Formats: sequence, structure tokens, C-alpha cells
Amino acid sequence: MAVLEADARVLSGDEIAVTCATGELSEVTGERQAISLGDAAGQAHVLLRTLVVTLAGGGSGEFLQSYDSLFGDHLSEWGVGGFRGETGFKDRNVLNCPDGVIRRLMDIFFGFSRSDDLTPGRRATVALCGVSVALMVYNDSIPVVRALNYLELEDRLDRSGIGTSAAQQRAALASTDVEVVTSPWIDGSPSTSLARALTGDRAFESFDVAHCNLIGPGSVAVARYARRNDIPLVLHAHVTREDFAESFRGSNLLAKPLGRYLKWFYSQADLVLCPSEYTRSVLESYPVDAPIRTITNGVDFSALEGCAELRAEYRDRYDLDGMVVFAVGSVFERKGLTTFCELAQRTEYDYAWFGTYDTGPHGSSTVKYWTANPPENVQFTGWVDDKRGAFAAGDVFLFPTKVENQGIVVLEAMACGKAVVLRDIPVFEEFFTDGVDCLKCSTDEEFEEALARLDADPDLRERLGENAKETAAEHSLERVGDELSAIYDDLL
Repeated sequence: MAVLEADARVLSGDEIAVTCATGELSEVTGERQAISLGDAAGQAHVLLRTLVVTLAGGGSGEFLQSYDSLFGDHLSEWGVGGFRGETGFKDRNVLNCPDGVIRRLMDIFFGFSRSDDLTPGRRATVALCGVSVALMVYNDSIPVVRALNYLELEDRLDRSGIGTSAAQQRAALASTDVEVVTSPWIDGSPSTSLARALTGDRAFESFDVAHCNLIGPGSVAVARYARRNDIPLVLHAHVTREDFAESFRGSNLLAKPLGRYLKWFYSQADLVLCPSEYTRSVLESYPVDAPIRTITNGVDFSALEGCAELRAEYRDRYDLDGMVVFAVGSVFERKGLTTFCELAQRTEYDYAWFGTYDTGPHGSSTVKYWTANPPENVQFTGWVDDKRGAFAAGDVFLFPTKVENQGIVVLEAMACGKAVVLRDIPVFEEFFTDGVDCLKCSTDEEFEEALARLDADPDLRERLGENAKETAAEHSLERVGDELSAIYDDLL
């Protein structure tokens, strides 16, 4: 193909085949503007984030050196290398970018993705096919990172805080240039992947960063794969020994050995994420031998829109009246179940706990007792299909939990503008201020007094609720997405 003339002009967004492009990178603003491409001795004026990819016909390639004559510092983190192929082409410019980008380029040039070729160490082979050289001008439309965001047992955890956190991470990343993969397994099945591995085929999907949200065998397999293949590994510490206790039958006995396992598991990471400084201090006490960084779980305001419109419906459904004291989430003693019920026995408000509870062999004796023998003014509703209805029906969110890593449900109650009453535990000191966006209590008497104050003073309830909305807004999914995207970039 001929070199484009020095004065040749094309529109930004066009795809142009050329034999070479050199010179300084300069920014062109606006959309569909004319740009000029020079010959080998001239200038190439292109948009920031332009991709220069060499695609040589036939043969495989070998990287020779780092080469960055066009991009300067703008894309140097992706790396540009020369190659020498069997066809005799030498020292062309090849973009050694993440698999997600290569996949998109394959789609653009050939209309399909060769996923079998998108493995570490074979990126050059993927690039070296097709036309001689291609210069493509884009406006940030191609993902920079292909990230695995994995939650094993996802179908069983969709009602849990961990499930909510993982879903919110993915929603947050949707507004970034990160391409999210939710399963590490080829065809989405661990059993199929195991069978493929036994026959020598690839078992894992292609990704540039591995981010795991749980601690089970699937996450261990991903961690080992990532370490063997030099893929950055992020482990999200939703589970600690401390918050595992008082969750189900036998959990207190298992908490100590769990701590030893968590120390080993989290120490494999290139980076451990956790939702609070409190949790960071817990992990450091094990001690976890890996860098630890805090990031909020966030709160999804869009999932709570229209909450107020459901108030009458849900209050009628559960026959609730007056100032309703409520909780949302799975029923555990760790969440303050006994305190919740004993407060109900001493007061006359309607109480409702919206959430699942286990009365089977795994359920704790405390949960079984209170759900079978609730005070007259307490309802345990079980699962509620629309959590907006739960937040709409209640007036005062009571959360006498003993241990939390952050408390997504607290942020959700605040996002709905509810007055919140919390147990005064260390983690809440980081996020919430007594008397401003919540009331904090340490004893049963203080909880009872706080409820009495809120019942007698509707203006106080309203003021706390409005301030709580502002606090929740500080934990937006936009913030979560920006922080996660930056974390992935830093690791690469």
C-alpha cells in the first residue's frame, strides 16, 4: 500500500490503511474533524487515545524491543513493541494492549473474535494477520482493561450484602472504559472448564485483571491461575473472622480456623480491597501479607427510585401503623436480633424485620427462638421481592448490629431519607455522625431513649433523614466506578 501523501486529509473516526505513521502526537478536539497524516518523514496529527496497530499478513511475530515513537507518554503503559515475522516484515509498530482491546480490534477488522488466541504470550500472534498497517482514530470508545469481576455461588448470594456489593461494582464499572467479565470459566461452567483442562484445552476466559469477591474454591482456582499467568489479582475482603461469628449454627466454632484460612487466602493478592479502615485494621491483625486499600461498597440510588410511592401499599400489606421501627436484611444474631426484639417488648411501636431467616439445620438457636416466638408487635416478613417497599413502609431504621465491615443496608436506608439508629461500633465512626445523620447508642436504655425522641419529634426524624441522604450521596456508584477503574490501571 502506498504511503499517504503529506497533505492527505481524513475525518477523525475513519479507519485508514497506511504503511507507516510517525511524528508527534497532537490533540484534535471536536467530532469528525479533518486530520492530516504525513509520510515516514512527516507528521501524524491524530486524536488522543489513537491506536496504531500493525497487522502483517501471515506468520507469527516476535517482540524485539519497546518502541514508542508516536504516542509519547499517553499510551506508553500499554507498551509498543517491534516484531520480526516470517514474511520478512521488520520493525513495524505493534500495539501490545490488553486482551479486551485486541478482541475489539479483531471484531472491527474481521467481524469476529478469535478467543482461543487471546491468551497471555500470544497477543503478537493475534495482531499479525490481515492488512499491512492500520491507523485507527477513536474517541475513547475501546475498553482499556478487560476485568474479571467474579462472585462464586452468585445465584445463592443475590440476596446477600456480598451479592449487592458485587452487583454494584459491575453497575459502577458500566460507566467506565473497563470491560467486565463475570465468569472466569469458558462457557461459564466450572465443570465444563475442568473437563477442558483435563484434555489440555483452555479452561479460563481471557482477562487482564482478576477481581474476586468471595473466598471459596472457585476463587482459589482463579487466584492460582492469575498468579501463574502474571495477571494482577484483586481480592475483595467481604468476609472476616469477626463478622462470620454469630451468623449461623456453629459459626462461632468455625470463626477461629476461618481466620487462619483468610490470612492465607488474602495474602495471595496483589491488592486486597475492603470497605472500611476498621476492616483494614482487622485484616492487618491476622496479619494479611498484601497491600490493603479501602473502597466504599457504595449505594445504588437508581435501585431505590420510587420508594416513597410504595409506602401505603406495604404498610397495608403488613398492617403497620404509627412510627414503624424496621430492619432490612438477613436475620442474624450478629445483626442485633435479640436487642431488636427486647426493645419491641419494652415499647409499643410496630416493628418489622424485612429479610430471610433460616429455621433449618443451619439456623442458629437464637434466630429459631425469636422467629418462632416474636413479640406481639414484631413481624418477620421473610423475603420481600421489592426492597423499596421495605424502606418505604418503615420510619426509623434500627440497626443494633454488633460487627459490620461497612453496612450497605445503612447506606440504602439513608438514601431513602430514613432516620437511622445505630449501635455505636468502631466502623460507623468512619462514616456517620451522631446527632447529624443518625443516632448512635451503646446500651438498651439508650436505644429505647432514641426511639422515644424520634417518636416525639417528627422534625428530628426529618432532619436526620435529609442529612442522611447527603451522607449516602458521598458513596455514589460513580465514585466506586472511578476508583475501581483507577485501581485496575495502577495494577497494570
